Amino acid sequence: MFEHFSWREILTCSMVLFAVIDIVGSIPIIVSLKKKFGAIEAEKAATVAGVIMIIFLFVGNTILKFIGVDVNSFAIAGAFVIFIIALEMILGVQIQRNTEATSASIVPIAFPLIAGAGTLTTTLSLKAEYHDINIIFGIVLNTIFVYIVLRSANWLERKMGTGTLKVIEKVFGIILLAISIKLFTANFAQLFQTYVHF
Repeated sequence: MFEHFSWREILTCSMVLFAVIDIVGSIPIIVSLKKKFGAIEAEKAATVAGVIMIIFLFVGNTILKFIGVDVNSFAIAGAFVIFIIALEMILGVQIQRNTEATSASIVPIAFPLIAGAGTLTTTLSLKAEYHDINIIFGIVLNTIFVYIVLRSANWLERKMGTGTLKVIEKVFGIILLAISIKLFTANFAQLFQTYVHF
């Protein structure tokens, strides 16, 4: 497993997941949830989200095989989801952010705010392009960062300001847009080659 270890892949996977999770852009939501429900258990929320992503990384492929969908097709579908999330970030349109919450740490912070449909789709889409070990490291790094942000959400909002958060969100939206196009073209090429051989 470790023979496929690559810092370049880890960095790419980390950036993709960071952009999709968009924990920095979610700071205002986290702050409002803190006001509504009191203290958020940062460690629990981050750990649960990380575990969900890692489990889906391995179980997701089995589920796909069971329903007769290959990883490349799913990755293309994932690329479309990432593309929409990127447009959401760039244009400032909110689709699934205003989830009505009944508790703080697990729902909606761990799921669906962190490990939501977009993140899980992205995790499995990355599997078609990168090695598992590097994706796991990317998930772990993001989990640690999520924990730090959750612990210091109020302080970060005061220091960075709404304007800075919006700029960061749009920058990562553009990065995410480019990555979604790369995922689409790479997996479409593989699918095309497979059908040509048939």
